[in-house]
Amino acid sequence: MSKVTETTLEINLASLKHNFEFLKSKLMDKTLFLAVVKAFAYGSDAVVVAKCLQKMGVDYFAVAYISEGVALRQAGIKTPILVLHPQEKNLELGIKHCLEPSLYTLKILQTFERIAQQQNQKNYPVHIKFNTGLNRLGFEPNELDLVAEQLSKTSALKVRSVFSHLAASEDLEEKPFTLEQIKLYKSLSTSFIETLGYPIIKHLCNTSGVLNYPEAHFDMVRCGIGLYGYGNSDKETKNFQPIATLKSVISQIHLVKKGKSVGYNRAFISSEDSKIATIPIGHADGIGRHFGHGVGAVSIGYEKAPIVGNVCMDMIMIDVTNIECEEGDEVVFFGSEYSAETSAAAANTISYELITGISQRVKRKVLNIPLDETSL
Repeated sequence: MSKVTETTLEINLASLKHNFEFLKSKLMDKTLFLAVVKAFAYGSDAVVVAKCLQKMGVDYFAVAYISEGVALRQAGIKTPILVLHPQEKNLELGIKHCLEPSLYTLKILQTFERIAQQQNQKNYPVHIKFNTGLNRLGFEPNELDLVAEQLSKTSALKVRSVFSHLAASEDLEEKPFTLEQIKLYKSLSTSFIETLGYPIIKHLCNTSGVLNYPEAHFDMVRCGIGLYGYGNSDKETKNFQPIATLKSVISQIHLVKKGKSVGYNRAFISSEDSKIATIPIGHADGIGRHFGHGVGAVSIGYEKAPIVGNVCMDMIMIDVTNIECEEGDEVVFFGSEYSAETSAAAANTISYELITGISQRVKRKVLNIPLDETSL
């Protein structure tokens, strides 16, 4: 693998393929697979990832917002796209680009039905979300009959799926709560489908649900973090390969005398004669200030160099006193050897926040492009 010459996020499509195939191996042959590619495919590159997964045969994609779905359509993605959190302002745009909204309140259901009628739509695919305990989005269980009645009055819409979201599927200490969610969802979805009177896809499981609750796979599963290389537990993470590696280079090395300071607010005072390297990445690139003061570290070869002082907007400084290195050498923030989970845990956060926070100004480099995929 060639070394980088600037701050770069490498995206390894071979690892993406590995993760997809591992998750698929947990499913029955007929179970559909929905790939979650919101937030720039968890901070990587949504178009590149979606094109690769489309080639591999995923059945659905999911994004958070309509604008994300539009970007995929404009890039040539043909696979159905579920929009998890559509906003009223963009519903008409969603229809224009054949995006399928999640409807989670009576207000947004009625608004979308009216727009679909105005657009002369018939049986436009929609997805109905019920709240079974996450208490974030979704119709309440006691609204089931009201929702079904509303849908029975229109020919503009047709329900493609009924779903909910597990709140703690990665935490086995919360297994009783999760089992209650599964029980409630089974009851709601069964009643809903019987009331509407036609087949509807049922889906509940996220990555951790796929791994921990095979009895809840139903007709389709929704996988996000697992595709990007993380399993939400030490036991499962070993089965995944992080697809993204964040790298940069040493711009300059300073010899800092004992008692001298480094960076803004003199936040680091050298306790001995030190060798301090400056790296061209900062909180504007996704390395938050909470990684400063020795909390975060980078890898140079197989040695760790702590971040010292305050993280700057465009730069960090690292202590390389005991590391053989020179200007131009490569450093790694996270990847297959030093995972984003490990780095995030040091700063009391989670891999999701770290990987999705990598700025779009950071260069993306795609590795292991399939030979027959010239458009990636």
